[in-house]
Amino acid sequence: MFGFARLSAEAKVGLATGVVFFSMLISRTLISDLVDIETRASLFRVQFLLFINSLLLLGSLYIWKRLVRRLYGSRPAPRTWPHRCWRAAVLLLLVLAHCSYLSMFYLVDTEPHWLALLSYTCLGVYIILVFFLVLFSCVSRLCTSSSDGQDGSAIGQTVLALMVTALLTVYGLFNAAQPPQVVEVEVPVQKLPASMDGLKIVLLSDIHLGPTVGRSKLQVIVTMVNQLEPDVVVIVGDLTDSQVSRLRTAAEPLGLIQARLGSYFATGNHDYYTADVERWFEFLSSKGIQPLHNSHARVFRPGQSQDWICLAGIDDLEASMLRYPGHGMDIEKALSGCSKDNPIVLLAHQPHAAKKALQQRPDINLVLSGHTHAGQMFPLTLLAFLVNPYFCGLYRVSEHTLVYVTPGTGYYGIPMRIGSRAEITQITLRPT
Repeated sequence: MFGFARLSAEAKVGLATGVVFFSMLISRTLISDLVDIETRASLFRVQFLLFINSLLLLGSLYIWKRLVRRLYGSRPAPRTWPHRCWRAAVLLLLVLAHCSYLSMFYLVDTEPHWLALLSYTCLGVYIILVFFLVLFSCVSRLCTSSSDGQDGSAIGQTVLALMVTALLTVYGLFNAAQPPQVVEVEVPVQKLPASMDGLKIVLLSDIHLGPTVGRSKLQVIVTMVNQLEPDVVVIVGDLTDSQVSRLRTAAEPLGLIQARLGSYFATGNHDYYTADVERWFEFLSSKGIQPLHNSHARVFRPGQSQDWICLAGIDDLEASMLRYPGHGMDIEKALSGCSKDNPIVLLAHQPHAAKKALQQRPDINLVLSGHTHAGQMFPLTLLAFLVNPYFCGLYRVSEHTLVYVTPGTGYYGIPMRIGSRAEITQITLRPT
């Protein structure tokens, strides 16, 4: 008979992770229609918290073995003060990393809470450290065939991983703390009217107002946007990680955006995780930002209404997965009323949504996306590159269609950027 007690700690945690993941699938399919959206969102957050912490526990067991047991040995005595301090420091790091996602529930305010910043920083350290511990261990095994000197080699790998992690952490924190860089991109657009030549669209995405991004950082972004004197400002999803009631004051600077021809917003997956999309739509509308909810707007210069661009926005892909009432990607609805004689610019948060939209409507001229954060921080860069059809930058999909993916204007949770930089994109349209 199979004995659960005989399993290793790692196997037990892995099994628990699988159970939580299975429960998430069940709640998304069978249970979601039986409860209201707020209950569904709360259930999803709790399940996500359990799932993430189950995954983190696997890494925590590995870190403890490498940083405590291998460095100091597994025998409990004698323990010196440095040993005890080291064990306490490692334990504190792991506990804070595990607590990071709890700040989404309890530590969201106008400005980031110091504990939220600390816990998410520890999560960043955790991710980097696990990667390099595993990497150096694999390289050592490939290069060393004998077991001679294995203990000394393992200690050396651990020390090297700690040094690399420390350096990357300092760099990542410094890089993320800098204002976004302004990147200027000229995009050729077919059928662009002569009066729209040189139209400036400022692209923002993935600001992630929440536990580690607050009003001060948003104010810096808005000031930089206004200095560019844009014709149009677009926010392509993931504006927030919490409800309007908790972030209203933090989001006030959005009302200061100055765009000659209008400001627009399309949803991202994190906007739906808040279970507060309708209230965010109301808030943004009150600040002069028009939500594009599977809809479009005609953008034209004053006095030249015959020369217009169809600027459309679609709901994020996960709206349907979450069964969010009244929401779900609908490209035909978004473009209904757009003329084939006028250029079409589409706001689609996820690159997968951009790809799907272009398969349905290849007549779209330009798609603006975000979501990937360009990986935000190494080693997550590798995963983001592999799972997205478009990763970062400008892509030519066909003779008359381009996709631009921004690395994002803020960061999600972890206040680090390694191998990427926050960006405000100024896109200038040019006729072909």
